[in-house]
Amino acid sequence: MENPMTPTLNDDPSNAYAQLINLVIDHGPDAIAAAFTRLMNIAMLIERQQAIGARPHERSDQRVAYANGAKTKTLKTPVGLLTLDVPKTRAVPGREDDYQPFYPQALERGTRACRAVVATLAQMYIQGVSTRDVRKVMAELGLENISSSQVSRATAMLDEELERWRNRPLGRVPYLILDARYEKVRHGGVVIDVALLTAVGIGPDGQRSVLGTSVAISEAEVHWRDFLDSLVQRGMRSVEFIVSDDHAGLKAARKAVLPAVPWQRCQFHLAHNAIHHCPTMAIRAEIGDCLRAIFNAKDRPAADRALADTVQLFSENAPKLARWLEDNVPQCLNVFDLPKHHQKKLRTTNGIERPIQQELKRRTRNIRVFPNADALLRLASAILVDIDDEWTASKRRYITWQENMTR
Repeated sequence: MENPMTPTLNDDPSNAYAQLINLVIDHGPDAIAAAFTRLMNIAMLIERQQAIGARPHERSDQRVAYANGAKTKTLKTPVGLLTLDVPKTRAVPGREDDYQPFYPQALERGTRACRAVVATLAQMYIQGVSTRDVRKVMAELGLENISSSQVSRATAMLDEELERWRNRPLGRVPYLILDARYEKVRHGGVVIDVALLTAVGIGPDGQRSVLGTSVAISEAEVHWRDFLDSLVQRGMRSVEFIVSDDHAGLKAARKAVLPAVPWQRCQFHLAHNAIHHCPTMAIRAEIGDCLRAIFNAKDRPAADRALADTVQLFSENAPKLARWLEDNVPQCLNVFDLPKHHQKKLRTTNGIERPIQQELKRRTRNIRVFPNADALLRLASAILVDIDDEWTASKRRYITWQENMTR
């Protein structure tokens, strides 16, 4: 005897609404899986009719194929395992060369997981959930056989959307903040460190936006130059000031791509680097106060005088440190050329460090080693899209172009 809750391929698509309603009325919550199965079967039948270009048994010059039965497919979904009847087609005789086999858009060819489950896997991955924990969550839904390769394929679904975001047009970017962090990636059978480059822009409206990101296994200068070139090619223009740390290769890349733009070296990172040039613990304790006096000076001439005093102070007992300060600290003082009310926000890379680098670190901690550079780029891009969307939605200005303009 036929089970009334068993969906069949011969369901009449025109009566789909009544069928589903009656099924739920008769069987209640127990019919959820059956109702979803019937809905999927009916949707696929309707989609096949549209693809064929004719209704059942209809004679039509628009027909491009014939219905050809169905094949059974087991599908993993949040409501459990479903057994579907996937409609098939065959070519119209004499038109085999133009024939494209039909396959429902609702299904992912070659996988036993539906798009909803795959999208869930992808989102869990973006949120920093480990592959092992993903499998545990899926097991709670009755999907015990999710593999690492399925999780990886799920994340690949995001690639097209993320690439569009990375290549979207840019415009005027008066202030540009650049930074890099390093992640471990498998390449050629070994684990290597690769740089993840990120650019944040401050636009004419005073808001921050994430301009783009890049991952490449290449020499530092080549990677930075390609990244900056890509920003310019996407329409970035009118850059007036660049803030970054002293990353390897960035100096040459800046001069090649944005040669006339002033550069501000991050004061926070330089102060941290200075500690490693101090020969004694006593000098380490002293150097912080000296640098704060330079960086907090009222203007550039005062900062230059404070730097000269500091170099003189250490010239006898720490000559190497004195020479290092004399050569490097001036790179941190270009911010004095900006309007006073912009200087605090642009003397360091905090505009990118706290909201972006810390979040990237938090999300990548569970992964440790990425299987390839594409996987790193995919995850970083998805995180940065979320951050950029939050900045855009908040409409909060990072800087104002006119001092006291809101008063």
